[in-house]
Amino acid sequence: MARVFCITTSLQRSSSSIFFFPKIPTRPVYSCLSPATRSISAMSTTSKTQEELDSIFKQKRVVRSTVRKTLKAMDPSLQTQQDDAIQSTVLEAPWFKSCRRLCAYISCKSLNEVDTCKILSQALQHPDPNTMAQKKLYVPWVEDKNSNMRMLHISHMDDLIANSMNILEPAPVDAQGNEREDVMQADEPIDLFILPGLAFDRCGRRLGRGGGYYDTFLKRYQDRAKEKDWSNPLMVALSYSPQILEDGSIPVTPNDVLIDALVTPSGVVPITPRAIE
Repeated sequence: MARVFCITTSLQRSSSSIFFFPKIPTRPVYSCLSPATRSISAMSTTSKTQEELDSIFKQKRVVRSTVRKTLKAMDPSLQTQQDDAIQSTVLEAPWFKSCRRLCAYISCKSLNEVDTCKILSQALQHPDPNTMAQKKLYVPWVEDKNSNMRMLHISHMDDLIANSMNILEPAPVDAQGNEREDVMQADEPIDLFILPGLAFDRCGRRLGRGGGYYDTFLKRYQDRAKEKDWSNPLMVALSYSPQILEDGSIPVTPNDVLIDALVTPSGVVPITPRAIE
């Protein structure tokens, strides 16, 4: 399912050895995967047999189960602290301040996602101090159960309604009955994606919740950007400390989209050179 609305819950360090509390490196960590290596890493499984892919999917299920249990046991007060720290880091980041158009998830309390309330509010309410131009924000709307998701433009938090699963998302039409702008039909490129996930590593691997909604959508958007000769947007994920796994712990398939930066309670972990430009 797509991500949705504001949360605050918290976490404890897992006893499992695969989790650690990261410290921001003194040197950029994007050297762990060069652009060529990142491409090979995400694409190398194209030659794998179905049996090998099934093994990868099984590994993913095991990791998801472990991380979900850890998140469920999070202390609410610590989660609130980490929510505040992560959002403050995003709001002060040059790539957020300079972006004109962004796609962002709406955090969901029941999914124990990093809160995005302040980020969404800032994007909607505060114009760029230099240009006085308002940021243009697109948020997820789940189209069906086949991993199809759209990103629709909203102007206010009041544009969000609870769906059948009590998850907030935009109605496909606005109060005047007009269809909301779909980012896939937008005339200008997106600068920034703010992504959720269940687990991450510092080489850019992201593990979703198994529905494939974000990876499917991101692949489609990357194809559109290529068709339009646009630069790909910066991919930034938000993560509580226990969601960060040792490098290489997350298995990947050709459909997995790698991220450019990870925002943790300790700060930004740049993964590609774009994240520090």
